[in-house]
Amino acid sequence: MDLGLKDKVVLISGSYRGTGAGTARVFAKEGAIVAVHGHEEGQPDDVVQQIRDQGGNAVAVHGSVTTTAGVESIISQTEQGCGPVDVLVNNYGTPGNTSWSDPAQHWHEAWETNVVAGVRLTQSVLPAMKKRKWGRIIFLGTVGTERPGRNNPDYYAAKAALPVVVRSLAKELRDSGVTANLISPGIIATDEVREMLEKRASRHGAQGWEEVQRWALENVTPNLTGRIPDPEEIGRYIAFLASEAAWHITGSDFKIDGGTLDT
Repeated sequence: MDLGLKDKVVLISGSYRGTGAGTARVFAKEGAIVAVHGHEEGQPDDVVQQIRDQGGNAVAVHGSVTTTAGVESIISQTEQGCGPVDVLVNNYGTPGNTSWSDPAQHWHEAWETNVVAGVRLTQSVLPAMKKRKWGRIIFLGTVGTERPGRNNPDYYAAKAALPVVVRSLAKELRDSGVTANLISPGIIATDEVREMLEKRASRHGAQGWEEVQRWALENVTPNLTGRIPDPEEIGRYIAFLASEAAWHITGSDFKIDGGTLDT
């Protein structure tokens, strides 16, 4: 299927690593022009080089997504290096390893990082998208909001706001040619997650990713498919939502968890 993404300008926050990097590689393979974002100068360079080595088109952009000045700089760099943003993937977000004994101020920080940062970026690109009558806004959430544990309550509470953010935004974008959606993955086999699981599984005699994955699915994060997706596999779902084929999908929250919530 031709996703219609050739020469579309795609900005992905936090795409210098993990799921964001995998998503950047997927869009580049579809012929998009990808702005790979890092918080500091130099952070995106490795991913940009990987994409270029594979024949893709990518540029590095940097700046803070938690300040107005930082977002303005990111958008300016993207427009100068690629052109106006057609697809915004609000990928960046992170837990703060907090607990209920931590200061309440951390809740403000979690909201700023996991919700407001995406709102800032969205507000910055929407006017041009509306003018061109085409655009895609995609937020990254987590199915962890459906079954939060005792740790990181600020993170999960913030992420739980994203379905409402997306539904409201979709109504704001009615008849505009711009859509807004949310992807909520389960566990993803990023480098950091694989390293963590390999350390835990090795204590139980599991060696090699196949054994580690099987141990993790039995003891840590069961699902119905029997596999843990890697970043590029999640990136393919995101690319589909950004495609021409997905023009009629908006205001939705896609649970990409392999049926974890049903186990």
